Amino acid sequence: MKTIQMKKSILLLLSIAILSVGCSDFLDVNDNPNDPSISTPSLTLPVAQDNFAALNARTMTYLGNMLVVNWATPSNWSANQIYSRYNFTNSDFTNVFETSYVSIFKDLSYVENYTDPTGAVDYSGYRAMSQIIKGFQYQLLVDLYGDIPYTEANLRGDNTTPKYDDAETVYKSVIDSLTMAANLALNLPANSEDPGTQDIILGGHMDEWAQFANSIKLRMLVRLSNTGQDAYITSQIASIDANGAGYITQDISSNPGYINADDKQSPFYDYFVNAVTLTETDRGDYTVAAKYAIDYLTNNNDPRLERLYKPSSTGGNYKGAVQTSLLPGTGFTSTDLAKVGPGLLKSSEQDQVIMSLAESLFVQAEAVQRGYLVGDAEALYEAAIEESFIFLEVPDAVTEAQTYYAQPVNNIAWGSSTNKIEAIMTQKWIALNGTSSIESWIDLTRTGYPSGLPIPSEANGKRPVRLLYPASELARNRDNVPTQTADAVFTSDPFWR
Repeated sequence: MKTIQMKKSILLLLSIAILSVGCSDFLDVNDNPNDPSISTPSLTLPVAQDNFAALNARTMTYLGNMLVVNWATPSNWSANQIYSRYNFTNSDFTNVFETSYVSIFKDLSYVENYTDPTGAVDYSGYRAMSQIIKGFQYQLLVDLYGDIPYTEANLRGDNTTPKYDDAETVYKSVIDSLTMAANLALNLPANSEDPGTQDIILGGHMDEWAQFANSIKLRMLVRLSNTGQDAYITSQIASIDANGAGYITQDISSNPGYINADDKQSPFYDYFVNAVTLTETDRGDYTVAAKYAIDYLTNNNDPRLERLYKPSSTGGNYKGAVQTSLLPGTGFTSTDLAKVGPGLLKSSEQDQVIMSLAESLFVQAEAVQRGYLVGDAEALYEAAIEESFIFLEVPDAVTEAQTYYAQPVNNIAWGSSTNKIEAIMTQKWIALNGTSSIESWIDLTRTGYPSGLPIPSEANGKRPVRLLYPASELARNRDNVPTQTADAVFTSDPFWR
């Protein structure tokens, strides 16, 4: 696993940059990104990357883990009732939309549009990185919201009420942008500025950025598998093959120099552990293992159980709770139940995963199994499981992984799995527990796998398939926001479903 050398100076630069370009009016996503010119790409890029990593580490990961039944809430807490009632409104999860436009896209647009006033320095590498991060985040926004502002977004003062573009059109435009960004990353001008450690994700290694772009693009193309566009998918994969960079070979993660101090520790860790006292936060106490996940791992002899979850403080048991808000609840309090485990909460300085190697390998396995990509689906599937064991720091990880997937059990051993796509999605669900689990929710919506995930009894048998546009956007851009009813959360499928 890659770890960028941690330097307190980077955190200082982040603080300076946040003060200079990170603040903005509420949802003011459309001012001219070059007016005023108060920063440089080297200061602005790490701020955008840090905000990007933090959003996906916290809200996106938490939402995903709840919706795919990895986590639950104990009886002694009234928090999180939304995750068992599924009564989503346009006041819920608003920072997914708002932070993307207000902060991340704003700063990335500044980087993309910046021109060195002396003309001596070329910032093509920065532009490539910005486009790739945008591509990642735009993909998620389309998957979670549908139609979104795209062609008129990020213009700020030039257009304060951007139109909403068709979801599929945005997807394909993002795919084109990723193609161009990968090619740019591999063919930079001689005078292109090297970001070095100012790039808190890949340290300025542009070949790795091209691999990241290719991996995001393949994920999007596989997501189109139900749309009858196989010719388009294969042609776009051919363009990936043409640039020669391949796909990621390590976890893609950020680390500006996380330390054990308030607002400076790794964002996922910070959600659950107090930086000063090293004790549980309230969220750490009311976030417990889901019974379904515990049972599944236990019944299938999965040693990742003890890395994904830590045993209860009372009795040392790996016990999970049913997702419910109905009194008397599960009958178990937070001390009786397993919580987020040591394979996920490693230290305040841990890298923040953005896309794991395991995830990328599962995506490749699916692409091969569907006939889009040339390769060995079984080998990719097994390598992905091994990488999951490695990431979670299971002792003797590779050997334990091989023992695990040698079990002649459906959705574990490749040869014993009657539906290979179901096996891939099921193992991907386990591997993304606690990291990019928002992808597991999207995969569940797309494929129906993993099958058998319970729905809380008070949710009336329906699981959400999307989020609602935020109230702030309805107030500011009402004429352009697509019309939605409250039940759109359950009935308005993504275009690729």
